[in-house]
Amino acid sequence: MDKTKLGRRFFESTRGRIVTLLRGSAGTVNELAEKLELTDNAVRAHLLTLERDGLVRQSGIQRGHRKPHFAYELMPEAELLFPKSYDTLLNQLVTVLKGRFSSKALKHVLREVGRSLAEREAPGKKGGLESRAQNALQVLERLGGAAKLEKDGRKLLIRSESCPLSAAVSEHPEVCELAESLVTEVVGVPVQERCDRTGPTPRCRFEIFRAD
Repeated sequence: MDKTKLGRRFFESTRGRIVTLLRGSAGTVNELAEKLELTDNAVRAHLLTLERDGLVRQSGIQRGHRKPHFAYELMPEAELLFPKSYDTLLNQLVTVLKGRFSSKALKHVLREVGRSLAEREAPGKKGGLESRAQNALQVLERLGGAAKLEKDGRKLLIRSESCPLSAAVSEHPEVCELAESLVTEVVGVPVQERCDRTGPTPRCRFEIFRAD
């Protein structure tokens, strides 16, 4: 299961409700069944699926009136399922920065953020150009994008129909400087941002130039 691309529909499902109930505290089958108004067997079936998907695990035993009960908790990776407000925060941050810095200075800051993020998410530049470009795809995907790599003559193209920074880019195109700097740092060669910002949803496009 892709743990970064589940939305409202998942949280409206029974398994999504179980994940929400287990956020922050463990729970037994009986406790979950009571809160969800389901049978114990129905809850066990959902927990089995969530265990298989790597979202929950048994975390010990709790005493019961008649017999002990297994408790379940969320795996750390499950936190990626929950919506975050990063887009809103980034949008507001750039708004404030634009009021305090010149356009040139703002772009410098955004590019520095991109380089710093690349160093954290993909340290080192091992492998050939295509291998490093694949690393850039993975970084963009972890940020919420859906990128793919294409070949165009002597260029490699990174395309994504889902911009991971779309909420900010729509109002502040300068944010693409951050993404370009990130990709450049990961692949280790010049990258040209050619993002499409004409439609309702920005689309990422980066051109990577092969060395002679």
